[in-house]
Amino acid sequence: MSGRPLHYRGSLLAPEGRSGLRHCISVKYLKKMYIIGCVFQDHAYPADELMPLTCRGRVRGQEPSRGDVDDALGKFSLTLIDTLDTLVLLNKTTEFEEAVRRVLRDVRLDNDIVVSVFETNIRVLGGLLGGHSMAVMLKDTGYHMQWYQDELLHMAKDVGLRLLPAFNTSSGLPYPRVNLKHGLRSPESRTGTETDTCTACAGTIILEFAALSRFTGDPVFEVHARRALDFLWEKRQRNSNLVGTTINIHSGEWVRRDSGVGAGIDSYYEYLLKAYILLGDDLFLQRFNIHYASIMKYISQPPLLLDVHIHKPLLPARTWMDSLLAFFPGLQVLKGDIRPAIETHEMLYQVTKKHNFLPEAFTTDFRVHWAQHPLRPEFAESTYFLYKATKDPYYLEVGRTVLDNLNRFARVPCGFAAMKDVRTGSHEDRMDSFFLAEMFKYLFLLFAEEEDLTFNVEDYIFTTEAHLLPLSLSTAPHAPSPANATSEEELDDSNFDWTCPNTRLLFPDPAFPRNLRDPIRSAVDKSCPRPAIHREPGIGRPPLRAQDFMANNPDHLELLRRMGVSLIHLKDGRVQLVQHATQAVSAVAAEDGMRFMQEMMELSSQQQKEQLPPRAVQIVSHPFFGRVVLTSGPAQFGTDLSKSITGVRGFVTVAEPYSGCAELSNAAFVQGRIALLQRGQCMFAEKARHIMKAGAIGGIVIDDNEGSSSDTAPLFQMAGDGRNTDDVTLPLLFLFYKEGNILLEALKEYREVEVLLSDKARDRGRDVQEEEEDCSTDQTSPVPAATLDQSHVRTVEQDESASHNEEVTPEEDVGPAIKRNPEPEEEPEVDKDSSRKSVEAMMADWREDLEAFQQMEDEL
Repeated sequence: MSGRPLHYRGSLLAPEGRSGLRHCISVKYLKKMYIIGCVFQDHAYPADELMPLTCRGRVRGQEPSRGDVDDALGKFSLTLIDTLDTLVLLNKTTEFEEAVRRVLRDVRLDNDIVVSVFETNIRVLGGLLGGHSMAVMLKDTGYHMQWYQDELLHMAKDVGLRLLPAFNTSSGLPYPRVNLKHGLRSPESRTGTETDTCTACAGTIILEFAALSRFTGDPVFEVHARRALDFLWEKRQRNSNLVGTTINIHSGEWVRRDSGVGAGIDSYYEYLLKAYILLGDDLFLQRFNIHYASIMKYISQPPLLLDVHIHKPLLPARTWMDSLLAFFPGLQVLKGDIRPAIETHEMLYQVTKKHNFLPEAFTTDFRVHWAQHPLRPEFAESTYFLYKATKDPYYLEVGRTVLDNLNRFARVPCGFAAMKDVRTGSHEDRMDSFFLAEMFKYLFLLFAEEEDLTFNVEDYIFTTEAHLLPLSLSTAPHAPSPANATSEEELDDSNFDWTCPNTRLLFPDPAFPRNLRDPIRSAVDKSCPRPAIHREPGIGRPPLRAQDFMANNPDHLELLRRMGVSLIHLKDGRVQLVQHATQAVSAVAAEDGMRFMQEMMELSSQQQKEQLPPRAVQIVSHPFFGRVVLTSGPAQFGTDLSKSITGVRGFVTVAEPYSGCAELSNAAFVQGRIALLQRGQCMFAEKARHIMKAGAIGGIVIDDNEGSSSDTAPLFQMAGDGRNTDDVTLPLLFLFYKEGNILLEALKEYREVEVLLSDKARDRGRDVQEEEEDCSTDQTSPVPAATLDQSHVRTVEQDESASHNEEVTPEEDVGPAIKRNPEPEEEPEVDKDSSRKSVEAMMADWREDLEAFQQMEDEL
């Protein structure tokens, strides 16, 4: 797979001699998948993942820690294993055979490293089982893999045995992490002390473990997976039939009691239905249908899917949604509930068009809540299933939009880079294995013609990582279902739909799906209005909103009293809010009080994570052509790029002296260019004046703290020097060491590097050199990302000569960094001089009292 050029710039969407949107794109995906595979093999193998901005592999321990994100990396060539069955689907059998030989020759599973049980199960065990399924299928055809003797299956069993120690709990729920070599609890394992896990982490095991048992004939794996599911089912909230987000693996107590279909729970529901499809056990369908009825009763507010509290399911738990719920319309298609699937999918599509990508989290009025987009495949997955169910060509256009945005905004010379901020278009040096394992697979299937598929995908079920497991496993020997797992009193046959409906009967009018979509499109464009609240007669006034509350306002205090909320003045000058619903004047007032407390929680979290408006440094010259975008911090002085339509574009050159703390000796070279400067030795404003005197049109300050990165350090706003800075009229941006090094390396290799300094990345239109003939189908143009509100900037970096550990302003939280398995993160330091101090102080001591209102940010 070597020998392909690194800087391949051919269009993903260009035709190969045949017309028609579907075939045009599918053929190019075959080609592009091969190119991407070559880049990974040439620049990342045998690492777990490709770092597409720096064109090298990510090896755990050799890069700055990303916290729980790195738990997916086990030094077992993750991307190679995760994409085995994708190669077969793309009819790359020769490459598949070579990849299998690489896995058998190079991959070690006994590494002394702590990994996520959940991620290792769905990506590594699932990848090996999917590869084994494809190898057996190819071998049976008589043309390929004739040498294969179940070697991948033997490796899969090895992985399964290494995961089994995690299930050694009294509940049967697995520990969230395990050491591949030492298991748990031994001094060498460095794990086994955790008490909590997410519901999806414990409930997304059955497909891989049951398949492993049935392939090998060893029932132990399926037995443990069933036991974990049984325990989760028993611990559901019996009145609402909902499950929480986080559970104690020893006691079974719910640690996080909010419930939804997104992060922390998503694939638990997915695996209940798919376990029925794969294994043919009615018990799984019965449980799924009971859960699904509650989801549609409490969580589904078409087109929205909003978290609620399991004990009070009529009470919303948050006012935003995370992107992982985008899988749910696809699951609804498998269920046969097409109408709400169309509605929610359309909402997600309009949000995607509004921001170019689906933000990691977005509010109910469709604004960005967390700006990251790590190239998640769930929306493409649902698009594929909806097209397969309805054959509505509208979903081909949806897929075309996804492809177009990937090409325009995410493609970089060494692959596809995750979006650090969908508003600015800046990138992370990250390409998760699930991008190749899932995104490519679902988009290829969406556009593939029948002749493009070499086997019948209807004979397989897709796992949550889109690995292919054969439905024939339902007839293999298996562990018996536990007796009396579900009592007759719990079952209501009216809930069970044993067959999927015919979509032609559902939609006799071809315009019907469009009639469902049009109102949603309008709602997203105009922003969704807040649902009307039915007021109790006699109240006569709207409820108090958290953002309007003032602790010294007597009217506000009276409203708090009516809602059952008391304000306590603490000895240290802070205030504490506590609600007792029974002390409210009415049930409606109590609900208003709960809503007020929830808003205060979100307001506090937002203030602790104040939005800093990041700026973009976009490399626009050859061979980048705008595809590499670096996150940068703004200056408090100079040109305000948010007010510039075009930004500032120019070639870069290194200032001499590099510190910029004296008049430049290379002023002739700096004139008309953007100067690169090193942080330190003098004030930022002094640097700006020196390069402006030399004739520079802009400046970029690069951190001298080796290893610093916007991935791990919060941005800050560069301040002036205490004097009037109106004389500085050029823009000055700040890059951390890692991003700055990308720019310096580009300058070292190509000598002439042109960049665009702006508030957000501009459209990466195709360069003349890379254009190929496009399909005639019209493209859907994404809506430009919204501009940022600069009023949120609070703390600034002032003195360059000071330590690098000064107080900084965090940028907006970008949400869950790992797939379906959120964990807590450190909260950023709060500016003590902030005007919002009183609001933040009020939230200091009552979080435990309102654990039902804890927001998903605490986990992500």
